[in-house]
Amino acid sequence: MIEKVTTLQAPGVVFPGAESRPEDAYRTAHDLLVRRAPSQALKVLEPALEQDPTNRGLRLMRAWAYSMRAQLVKASDELTELVADDPSDAWAQHALGRALERQSRHQEALPHLRLAAAMTGDVEHELAVLRVERKAGLVG
Repeated sequence: MIEKVTTLQAPGVVFPGAESRPEDAYRTAHDLLVRRAPSQALKVLEPALEQDPTNRGLRLMRAWAYSMRAQLVKASDELTELVADDPSDAWAQHALGRALERQSRHQEALPHLRLAAAMTGDVEHELAVLRVERKAGLVG
Protein backbone atom coordinates (compact mmCIF):
# COMPACT_ATOMS: atom_id res chain seq x y z
CA MET A 1 0.00 0.00 0.00
CA ILE A 2 1.42 3.40 -1.01
CA GLU A 3 0.66 6.32 1.22
CA LYS A 4 0.22 9.75 -0.26
CA VAL A 5 2.41 12.28 1.52
CA THR A 6 0.84 15.66 1.98
CA THR A 7 3.05 18.60 2.77
CA LEU A 8 1.65 21.29 4.96
CA GLN A 9 2.65 24.86 4.47
CA ALA A 10 2.46 27.20 7.40
CA PRO A 11 0.58 30.44 6.77
CA GLY A 12 2.60 33.61 6.48
CA VAL A 13 3.33 35.54 9.61
CA VAL A 14 0.97 38.47 9.99
CA PHE A 15 1.81 41.37 12.23
CA PRO A 16 -1.23 43.63 12.54
CA GLY A 17 -0.47 47.28 12.03
CA ALA A 18 3.22 46.68 11.43
CA GLU A 19 3.38 49.52 8.95
CA SER A 20 1.71 52.04 11.24
CA ARG A 21 4.84 53.20 13.06
CA PRO A 22 8.48 53.05 11.95
CA GLU A 23 9.60 51.32 15.15
CA ASP A 24 6.96 48.61 14.64
CA ALA A 25 8.05 48.16 11.03
CA TYR A 26 11.67 47.91 12.19
CA ARG A 27 10.90 45.19 14.74
CA THR A 28 8.72 43.26 12.32
CA ALA A 29 11.27 43.49 9.51
CA HIS A 30 14.05 42.40 11.86
CA ASP A 31 12.02 39.37 12.96
CA LEU A 32 11.31 38.47 9.33
CA LEU A 33 14.97 38.82 8.33
CA VAL A 34 16.08 36.62 11.22
CA ARG A 35 13.57 34.07 9.91
CA ARG A 36 15.16 34.41 6.42
CA ALA A 37 12.10 36.08 4.88
CA PRO A 38 13.53 39.13 3.07
CA SER A 39 10.66 39.53 0.59
CA GLN A 40 8.16 39.80 3.42
CA ALA A 41 10.45 42.20 5.27
CA LEU A 42 10.61 44.47 2.23
CA LYS A 43 6.80 44.51 2.10
CA VAL A 44 6.80 45.86 5.65
CA LEU A 45 9.70 48.27 5.13
CA GLU A 46 8.64 50.01 1.92
CA PRO A 47 5.44 51.61 3.30
CA ALA A 48 7.27 52.67 6.46
CA LEU A 49 10.06 54.23 4.39
CA GLU A 50 7.49 56.12 2.34
CA GLN A 51 6.37 57.72 5.61
CA ASP A 52 9.91 58.26 6.91
CA PRO A 53 12.42 58.04 4.02
CA THR A 54 15.42 59.14 6.09
CA ASN A 55 14.94 56.61 8.90
CA ARG A 56 18.38 55.05 9.24
CA GLY A 57 17.20 51.91 11.03
CA LEU A 58 14.64 51.13 8.35
CA ARG A 59 17.20 51.77 5.62
CA LEU A 60 19.66 49.39 7.31
CA MET A 61 16.94 46.73 7.44
CA ARG A 62 16.21 47.32 3.76
CA ALA A 63 19.89 46.94 2.88
CA TRP A 64 19.98 43.68 4.83
CA ALA A 65 16.90 42.43 2.97
CA TYR A 66 18.44 43.38 -0.38
CA SER A 67 21.61 41.49 0.56
CA MET A 68 19.64 38.42 1.53
CA ARG A 69 17.78 38.52 -1.79
CA ALA A 70 21.12 38.90 -3.63
CA GLN A 71 20.03 42.31 -4.91
CA LEU A 72 23.60 43.38 -4.42
CA VAL A 73 23.59 46.60 -6.43
CA LYS A 74 20.61 47.89 -4.46
CA ALA A 75 22.25 46.78 -1.22
CA SER A 76 25.59 48.42 -2.02
CA ASP A 77 23.91 51.64 -3.21
CA GLU A 78 21.89 51.90 0.01
CA LEU A 79 24.88 51.02 2.18
CA THR A 80 27.16 53.48 0.37
CA GLU A 81 24.78 56.30 1.34
CA LEU A 82 24.47 55.02 4.90
CA VAL A 83 28.25 54.77 5.31
CA ALA A 84 28.69 58.27 3.88
CA ASP A 85 26.20 59.58 6.46
CA ASP A 86 27.85 57.71 9.36
CA PRO A 87 31.30 56.24 8.71
CA SER A 88 31.46 54.99 12.32
CA ASP A 89 28.71 52.41 11.71
CA ALA A 90 30.70 49.17 11.78
CA TRP A 91 27.72 47.03 10.70
CA ALA A 92 27.11 49.20 7.62
CA GLN A 93 30.83 49.23 6.79
CA HIS A 94 31.04 45.44 6.98
CA ALA A 95 27.76 44.92 5.10
CA LEU A 96 28.93 47.26 2.33
CA GLY A 97 32.22 45.40 2.09
CA ARG A 98 30.38 42.07 1.85
CA ALA A 99 27.98 43.38 -0.81
CA LEU A 100 30.92 44.63 -2.87
CA GLU A 101 32.80 41.36 -2.34
CA ARG A 102 29.81 39.38 -3.58
CA GLN A 103 29.91 41.52 -6.74
CA SER A 104 33.64 40.64 -7.14
CA ARG A 105 34.55 44.27 -6.46
CA HIS A 106 37.31 43.22 -4.11
CA GLN A 107 39.48 46.36 -4.18
CA GLU A 108 36.43 48.49 -3.35
CA ALA A 109 35.35 46.10 -0.59
CA LEU A 110 38.64 46.02 1.29
CA PRO A 111 38.62 49.50 2.88
CA HIS A 112 35.16 48.90 4.30
CA LEU A 113 35.98 45.42 5.56
CA ARG A 114 39.25 46.60 7.09
CA LEU A 115 37.58 49.51 8.84
CA ALA A 116 34.82 47.29 10.24
CA ALA A 117 37.42 44.80 11.48
CA ALA A 118 39.45 47.57 13.12
CA MET A 119 36.37 49.07 14.77
CA THR A 120 35.00 45.82 16.15
CA GLY A 121 37.94 43.45 16.57
CA ASP A 122 35.48 40.75 15.49
CA VAL A 123 37.21 37.60 14.27
CA GLU A 124 34.61 37.11 11.53
CA HIS A 125 35.35 40.61 10.24
CA GLU A 126 39.08 39.92 10.30
CA LEU A 127 38.55 36.68 8.38
CA ALA A 128 36.53 38.58 5.78
CA VAL A 129 39.49 40.92 5.27
CA LEU A 130 41.87 38.00 4.75
CA ARG A 131 39.44 36.28 2.37
CA VAL A 132 39.05 39.37 0.20
CA GLU A 133 42.77 40.14 0.27
CA ARG A 134 43.35 36.68 -1.17
CA LYS A 135 40.65 37.13 -3.78
CA ALA A 136 42.20 40.46 -4.73
CA GLY A 137 45.61 38.80 -5.07
CA LEU A 138 47.18 40.80 -2.24
CA VAL A 139 48.11 37.76 -0.16
CA GLY A 140 49.73 34.54 -1.36
